[in-house]
Amino acid sequence: MNKTIKILLAVCAAAVFAIAAVSIFGANAEAEKAHTSGLAAADQGAYQKAIADFTRAIELDPNLASAYNNRGVAYDDLGDHGKAIADYSQAIKLDPSYATAYNNRGNAYAALDDYNKAIADYTQANKLDPNDADAYYNRGVAYYELGDYKKAINDYMQAIKLNPNNAYAYNNRGYAYYNLGDHDKAIADYNQAIKLDPSYANAYNSRGLAYRKLGDHDKAIDDYAQAIKLDPKYATAYNNRGIVYGALGDLQNATKDARKACELGNCALLQYMEKNKLLRD
Repeated sequence: MNKTIKILLAVCAAAVFAIAAVSIFGANAEAEKAHTSGLAAADQGAYQKAIADFTRAIELDPNLASAYNNRGVAYDDLGDHGKAIADYSQAIKLDPSYATAYNNRGNAYAALDDYNKAIADYTQANKLDPNDADAYYNRGVAYYELGDYKKAINDYMQAIKLNPNNAYAYNNRGYAYYNLGDHDKAIADYNQAIKLDPSYANAYNSRGLAYRKLGDHDKAIDDYAQAIKLDPKYATAYNNRGIVYGALGDLQNATKDARKACELGNCALLQYMEKNKLLRD
């Protein structure tokens, strides 16, 4: 039962709001007030109000780079990545050393699947701030999406060095090792991701994939079961467990999982079993 098994990649580290530095001499108090109000609104998830506040701050102080950056983050959170990129670009124009704005613009490009531009921005963020673990992590995600797994691994390693508690970095490095065929290293990384975050359903699913590749079907089934326990709507885990049951000749349980996966939106296994007359009631 040779079906494609989907691997879910953890998303880029979130865009970062920045608090403007305020000078007691010549500070535009009204602009700072609007900026602070925008940060508070964004913290509450009121992104339209945040945008209005940041826009007001920009009107009062057109040189307030952090207001452009933060309005860009709010646009990103609303899914308007084009406007976000325009704002991050203006923040960078006002402050070419603004590492956070480069990282955030990289995230916006990545959201638009423009990974080469994203990598260029993450690289510049790294140059400006070599201790920014998120920029290394995000560049690793972009390299992974382009299929450059070795570069992805190198960036995840640096991200882990700077932030050893990033479970996503371990999980994603595990994906890269998995794609290079090094399933033992992949499992070691998934183990660490799970140790850091025992509720990380995706890491269990990922480890299940690696165990299946090594022929350890029992451990694979156990991991898929744990992923499902943590996330009962995890369609991919049902699909993957069904594949293992099918490989073991347990078509009854394979059918059950295939139908549940399809109910949740992943019908790949069910369609395969229907086509090959493998379904069992």
